[in-house]
Amino acid sequence: MLKRKSEFENRYHKFIHELKEEIISGKIKPGEFILPENTLSKVYELSRVSIRKALAELVEEGLIEKIPGKGNRVTIPNETQKQTITLGWFSNSYEIEIIRKIIKRFEQLNPFTKVNLQILPNSQYIYNLTQSLKHDSGPDVFIVSDYHFRELMETNCLDILDPFLPEHIDVEKDSYKQVFEMFTYNQTIPVTPFVFSPVMICYNRRIFEEAGIAKDFQMDTWDDLLELSIRTTKGLDDNNLINEYGFCFSSSTNRWPVFLLQNEGAFMNNKRSKSVMNSKENIEALNYCGDLMYKYHVSPIFSHGSNELAENLFMREGAAMILTTYYFMNEFRNHKIKWDVMPPPKNSASATLLLGGALGINTNSKNKESAQAFVSFMVSIEAQTLLKQDGCTIPMLRNVAEDNNLLQPGIHPEQYNAFKEVMETSKTIRDLQLTIEEFELVEREMQFFWANMEKAEVTSKRIEELLNLKQATNNG
Repeated sequence: MLKRKSEFENRYHKFIHELKEEIISGKIKPGEFILPENTLSKVYELSRVSIRKALAELVEEGLIEKIPGKGNRVTIPNETQKQTITLGWFSNSYEIEIIRKIIKRFEQLNPFTKVNLQILPNSQYIYNLTQSLKHDSGPDVFIVSDYHFRELMETNCLDILDPFLPEHIDVEKDSYKQVFEMFTYNQTIPVTPFVFSPVMICYNRRIFEEAGIAKDFQMDTWDDLLELSIRTTKGLDDNNLINEYGFCFSSSTNRWPVFLLQNEGAFMNNKRSKSVMNSKENIEALNYCGDLMYKYHVSPIFSHGSNELAENLFMREGAAMILTTYYFMNEFRNHKIKWDVMPPPKNSASATLLLGGALGINTNSKNKESAQAFVSFMVSIEAQTLLKQDGCTIPMLRNVAEDNNLLQPGIHPEQYNAFKEVMETSKTIRDLQLTIEEFELVEREMQFFWANMEKAEVTSKRIEELLNLKQATNNG
């Protein structure tokens, strides 16, 4: 028959476990002294003899050393004493090299913890992640985009996350509420927001200058966007080819809905009880998008939703302007083109889309304290500063994101802070009130319009009917 542990044994083992975790997770650094024995005795309700016995065990393990007349000090660990955690990251991230630098710095500050970076394919990222976690081979900490977060929500997989928000983060004071709203579920925040970006417009300064556009130009409205696109489009050459487009439109679902929002359009009504896709606001927005390609010929005709097509065309100076994000701006670092960033225009409203990335902790991680310490460091001023200094991606911490002293020529555009102008009016993909499955339906059905095979009214009406049918089926 098993012997039941006494209250003394519970307190004794609790003391050893908590002290070891504080050392390994980096809360007490090598070279720092732990609390005096008499203080530990009072806190854990153990005799000084028991405290000394427990500390002797940690001396044996090499975690602390007894300094006569001073107390007990945390030692510098050897490789066998280190606790290893795994960080999962998706393969097409622009931040991977910066993350490696942050990991190296974390390991310097937390010598009892080693971080292994595991690169996961972006294709089916969430499926592969959840499968590995189910088989106890998944990472302790992992990055999730706002899209990935929605996938977890809609597949009822949020239980893979151990909710954690570092104590030093005050959402209202330290960041932007819209960034945290992206990752909120049932009034809780299961992940820690890490980076974000609104959808913005990048433009080629050389092309603008050659078109005679003043450096202090204004682009406030759709009419302004069209006018600038016309002025920067270089017409047909002798071979009947366009030399340069003024704008490159993207039919990606995290790009073109910006125009819907700017015209106060929507996919669903506020209660999500029925679709309003066939509204005049939506039809007007779609016609504007289509006219850029087919009426005014200021944008190439891409009938599919790849963001990379627009970015690649921009980098080869085939387009004067594109809709993009601060993530993709990392592609333009130290590039020969002269470029800058500005807010998207508006029609009846100011609006753009907001995208983000957050850090999740594996519910079944065996090293949660170290995982939490790492997440806390990732959103510390030091790590967020490294992130901004080396790239265009916007850090979650407001004081770092808005620190102009961190801007570097060749890495950051001159108007980097343009993102601040759109934060209050930005909307997340969740605000569009479509499930991922419904988004795929819209993307599929929009192809007829993007290919100039249907009028906006026909496409909008069909999508509205299909969305309402799906609603009825799901509710039935």
